Amino acid sequence: MSHAEPHHHAAPTFDHAFAIGIGLNLLYVAVEAFYGWRVDSLALLADAGHNLSDVGGLALAWAALLAGRLRASPRRTYGWRRASILAAFANATLLLVAMGSLLWEALHRLHAPATTAGMTIVVVAAIGVVVNGITAALFLSGQPADLNLRGAFLHMAADTLVSLGVVASGVLYLWTAWSWLDPLTSIVIALVIVIGTWGLFRQSLNLLFDGVPEQVDLPAVAAWLRARPGVSEVHDLHIWAISTTETALSVHLIMPDGHPGDAFLNQTAAGLHDGFDIAHPTVQIELGQTGGGCAHPMHCPEPP
Repeated sequence: MSHAEPHHHAAPTFDHAFAIGIGLNLLYVAVEAFYGWRVDSLALLADAGHNLSDVGGLALAWAALLAGRLRASPRRTYGWRRASILAAFANATLLLVAMGSLLWEALHRLHAPATTAGMTIVVVAAIGVVVNGITAALFLSGQPADLNLRGAFLHMAADTLVSLGVVASGVLYLWTAWSWLDPLTSIVIALVIVIGTWGLFRQSLNLLFDGVPEQVDLPAVAAWLRARPGVSEVHDLHIWAISTTETALSVHLIMPDGHPGDAFLNQTAAGLHDGFDIAHPTVQIELGQTGGGCAHPMHCPEPP
């Protein structure tokens, strides 16, 4: 058995990003709710409620990062790292539900357009563009490598897009007085966000069920292991995510010429780490011609 050295993850450096993002968005929710009440704008009040759910999404993602730092224990040998996968899935689900609600409301309003307080809505929405844009930018550097941070980024980027749409439709409304602009803009924005979020939902659901992470090519890993010196066959190969940034592997290697020693295991672990970003490999050496059998065929994949 062999393990590579763990990554030095960027996640801890995002504590300030989460604190700033949550603080800014709570302040914006208060401003939006106040002006929504003052001008009797259902759109602003509804968006304030939506932004409050975004604060919950940010808090959830932050809590997952904090949980992932908790030490492992005899009962939880990987600690709480999977919390980041759960948070990414929850964020994607919340965003899809929110966009579904927005679509429903927009379709309803498209049939019965209502007049709006255009200038107030434009100003408040413009503040939302700044707040949500700043918050999204805080997570921009971390989102390509961490599905949990990508969930937080997409959540805030989606809100920035929504606010931009509200500003655009508000300006056009002030110019044309077309009351159907607001619901039509909302429908287009919601559809764009659903398309963008679907990948996050699909990837996080895959990881929840111990699927192979999308960035890992399992047949390529199997071929690389099979090409290692002295290996005649590879079987019981499993690859799964411990968290949104860490990947684990377990495999049986048949080596009829005898156990290759620790140097072989260390080199294999290093190769898996450097070539496939697999940080937690567990390798079992078998000395006989076993035929690549699997102890539990129902639980083992077809050979790549």
